[in-house]
This record gives sequence, structure tokens and C-alpha cells, in this order.
Amino acid sequence: MRLVQFTDRSGARRVAASDDGKTLRVLAGVDCTYDLALAAARTNSSLEALTRSRIGTETVSYDEVIDEKRLLPPLDHPDVYRCLITGTGLSHLGSAAARDSMHVKLQKEESELTDSMKMFKWGVEGGKPVAGKIGTPPEWFYKGDGRCVIAPEKELELPAYALDGGEEVEIVGLYVIGDRGEVLRVGFALGNEYADHVMERQNYLYLAHSKLRQCSFGPELLTGGLPASVTGRARLVRDGKEIWAEDWLSGEDNMCHSIGNLEHHHFKYRDFRQPGDVHVHFFGAATGSFTKKIETKVGDVFEIQAAPFGRPLRNPLGAAREEDNLVAIRAL
Repeated sequence: MRLVQFTDRSGARRVAASDDGKTLRVLAGVDCTYDLALAAARTNSSLEALTRSRIGTETVSYDEVIDEKRLLPPLDHPDVYRCLITGTGLSHLGSAAARDSMHVKLQKEESELTDSMKMFKWGVEGGKPVAGKIGTPPEWFYKGDGRCVIAPEKELELPAYALDGGEEVEIVGLYVIGDRGEVLRVGFALGNEYADHVMERQNYLYLAHSKLRQCSFGPELLTGGLPASVTGRARLVRDGKEIWAEDWLSGEDNMCHSIGNLEHHHFKYRDFRQPGDVHVHFFGAATGSFTKKIETKVGDVFEIQAAPFGRPLRNPLGAAREEDNLVAIRAL
């Protein structure tokens, strides 16, 4: 089952089930996925079963919601400061050709490998532990809180201080922390982690800076488990013409870390298990136009698609809202 959050024409929030990609079946008495998830946990029900019980008779045209830019992220928190956006990298094996190339590089002595290649190697060797065991920790990064999340179809900002604004094609895990601190996985969605790859490539220690950008995910939330293999298509459109497109792979069959291992190494920190919080965790990039040295421009449209997730995630690249001026500091 897939869930969509949107606003109606009066501005009221709604939640709907998406089946055929054309019609949204509106849930009665539900205005946010967050409340629905907590209700499922509190009643010891599956999210899918509770959702089906709330589907009413009202339907809405999905095309109209998209055209009128009324989509919301498929999971959010009433308090944006209590939605944490994080992620992991070096988690995907890539295409068969990329795997062959990577295998050759990993044959070197560990002392000859870059720090990135060392972490990737450790993931290949220990990122999928046997049941009940803890595997190798992945790379981890912080992006921000709910203020950095941009709804599908809305513009991702290219900051004035940015050297680049490129998409990162990923799957995200969506979580709510239950009343007793238990981690509740609500589902998965398509994600555009969006980062500054030029800055990162200047020096890997700039990674943290490069990640402090906006992001987007959705428009649909896939309940239940993630398919073992996910195949999709990503593309970049400029002035109505496709200037880059590539198939992408994700799911555990195409990763060197299991989803459970990535989840453990995020939620093992007590601060990330505060009752009521929402977590949006990116599972690592599968591809991006930056890998082909394409320089994005304001007005370009990022599009990410994969069949299990319904409609594609689309976002235009928008101009900076502020000048890159020196920040004035007031001494007290």
C-alpha cells in the first residue's frame, strides 16, 4: 500500500491511499500520516490494516493535486524541529560494471586505499551480519531538521554560497519513535538527498558542509518491507529536454549494508529514540547526474522514478533566496 499527504483546495491537510496512480482514495478522519502511524502502534495494528479501515468514499484526482502543487511530504511532524534528517553513504554496490571496477580497486593493500574505499571495503566485508549480530558501522551524516524538507514538485534552493546543487537518487526510511522509545518504521519513499558535490570533492572533510542543504522525498510512502531489488530511472530535464538519464539500483540485493544494519547504527544512539520524534534516513546514493560531470542550472528539473513507489519524485532547481553576505555577529 502507498500513502500520499496533500492539502485540499481550502488548505486543509488530507491523507490518501494511492493504488492506480490516477485516483487518491481519501482517508476519513485522518489529516496526517504521523497520527495514523502512532494510532497503529497504540492499537497494536498494522499500518496497512488501519489505513484500509479508514478509507472513505471520497476520491481526488492525483493529477490535479500534482498540477496545483498541493503535495506534502508523505510523513512529517507537527513540530518541524522534531523531524531529524540524516543519512548514510558508501552503501551501494552499483551496476555490474561498477562492481567489477570496485573489486579491482579493493584488491590493493588496505594501507593503499583512500578512507572512502576503506569504509566501502568494511561494508562489503561486514555490512550484512547474520541475524542477531551487529555489523560494521556505515558512514553517517546529518542534513538538518524538518525545515530543510521540500515537498515534491516544489523548488530545491541553490544557495548563493553553493558551488553545486546536484541530485542524489536514493531510498529513504521513514520512522516515528513510539511512546516507549520503540523505533517504528512507517515505510519507505523515493528520495532526492541533494548535495554540493563540487564542495565535497575539494576535500572529503567538506562532506559535512556539502550535506547541509535541502532535500525532498515522496510523493508516496510505501508501507511494509522494501523489495530486495529496486530498479528505477532518474533523469534531469532542462528547458523541456532530457539532458541526462540513467537506470538506478537499490534494495539490499544491490547494497553492501543490510537495511537492518543501517537502522541499528542510527538508532543505537539514545538521543535518536525520543518518543514522538520523526526520522527521515537516506540509505545512500544509487546514482546522480554529477557522476557524468553535468553542471546543473536553475530551472532544471530532477525526476526520480521506481515502479514500487508509484508516481515519480520531481523537483525544479530554484535560485537562492539570500545573498552570500558575511554573517554579522553581535557580541553580548
